[in-house]
Amino acid sequence: MALSRLNTFTTKSSLFRQLPQNAKCLSNLILGEPSGPSVKTPIPGPKSKEMISELNTIQFANTVIYFTDYNKSIGNYIVDVDGNVLLDVYTQISSLPLGYNHPDLLKVLQDPDNQRTFINRPSLGLFPGQGWPQKLTSSLLSVAPKGHSQVTTMACGSCSNENAFKAAFMWYRNKQRGGAPITEEENTSCMMNVAPGSTPFTIMSFKGGFHGRTIGVLSTTHSKAIHKLDIPALDWPIASFPRYKYPLEEFAEENKAEDRKCLAEVEEEFERFNKSGRYVAGVVIEPVQAEGGDNHASPEFFQELQRITKKVPVFWFCSKNCNCRFNSVPFFLKKKKQNGAALIIDEVQTGGGATGKYWCHEHFHLPEPADFVTFSKKMLTGGYYSLPEFRPQQGYRIFNTWMGEPSKVLLLDKVIEVIKRDNLLSIVQASGKKLMDGLMDMSKRYPQHVKNVRGIGTFCAFDSSSAEKRDEIVAKLKEKGIQSGGCGDLSLRIRPALVFQPYHADIFLEKFEKVLKKIKTV
Repeated sequence: MALSRLNTFTTKSSLFRQLPQNAKCLSNLILGEPSGPSVKTPIPGPKSKEMISELNTIQFANTVIYFTDYNKSIGNYIVDVDGNVLLDVYTQISSLPLGYNHPDLLKVLQDPDNQRTFINRPSLGLFPGQGWPQKLTSSLLSVAPKGHSQVTTMACGSCSNENAFKAAFMWYRNKQRGGAPITEEENTSCMMNVAPGSTPFTIMSFKGGFHGRTIGVLSTTHSKAIHKLDIPALDWPIASFPRYKYPLEEFAEENKAEDRKCLAEVEEEFERFNKSGRYVAGVVIEPVQAEGGDNHASPEFFQELQRITKKVPVFWFCSKNCNCRFNSVPFFLKKKKQNGAALIIDEVQTGGGATGKYWCHEHFHLPEPADFVTFSKKMLTGGYYSLPEFRPQQGYRIFNTWMGEPSKVLLLDKVIEVIKRDNLLSIVQASGKKLMDGLMDMSKRYPQHVKNVRGIGTFCAFDSSSAEKRDEIVAKLKEKGIQSGGCGDLSLRIRPALVFQPYHADIFLEKFEKVLKKIKTV
């Protein structure tokens, strides 16, 4: 198979002396990558089973698939402790931008100054290291979404969304105050979780969405019951996310009607909650609902959602002599439907290049910049971009001990350099086309197992006939040396690294067809 003509690099790392015997330089991006999968034992193998049993004496471990040998894993291939080599199209739940043990990232660790960054983890809100603004500028701000010049780092996706919610609430309340200072009553009452210091604000989310597992964001997560069961939830608005019929070209009118129905729900939820005084301060949405089943929506849907969200609100205030518990708190003016909420785009799983653009929402051509764009996973660090008006007006309001991790930003700086140098977004587009063409072909030849094929770049998925059949496909792919993963009720998702090339897609499709030929119809 012909390989794309790309920049190449080599390394003297001892890593490659530990590679499996079938390792060859088929990849012209990563020296020493195996020529293909190699399965020696059942998965999990005997060593993994022993380690899982040992771990289970310390913590609940029944989700562990196998133990990994991270010394031998390389590029697009993950190697388990039993010596099985798998082509990884799942990549640690879509979180590895350059695959395993990328030589350029290993070199980052060889710099003594960088080693000190890894050792001396600072409290960034208090004691950032010399050169920290420049490092943020060369990394995160160099790939910032349109219109964004402000970035706040965090540790993970959940806390990125959680703090974006908090920033939206503070911004909304500041608008209500109209520039007035915070009152002593507000300071006192918030300590008892009551008004006016504790506000009745809400965040609107969508059925099927996933935004994290901490208490606040969990109330906006609606992908699987196991994520939410037994946990108290906030009574916040929830609208429907479009559920399209495929192929898209055959159901254009039906899918436009689905957009209109879901957007009407958004309008209704705004009106219902704002009228009740539980103002919608923000709307959080994923460009593609990943955990919820790789649900896509049209650019027109997102453009109209932004228009609805950004309607300017009008407030009025209770009289100073009013005895209601919201004395001096503004209430929504009911004469006009006006929303004025923040649009929070959650790019935790979609960001970082997997869709062929650095940010998935760039495909939607929004008329204005999003108010917030949250990130993690392939970005290596968590955090969010926000427009200037969302900066907190006091210290310690958006704050925690670490406020991110400088060593991860060092690695991200190198990742961005490699993406540009090796033209990886173009590789993603070419590999994504290869994947989508192959999956579409499979859906025609094996319609009982593959349907509703969808994707942008290498961010691809399809539905199977049932959850059991999907899980069977995932298991049998593993037997063939392919590490994949499910999402939603019926979907199998494909989440390779950015160094996944068209010939890797050929390997996946070849193994996938072998599975489909042998799998039972019922």
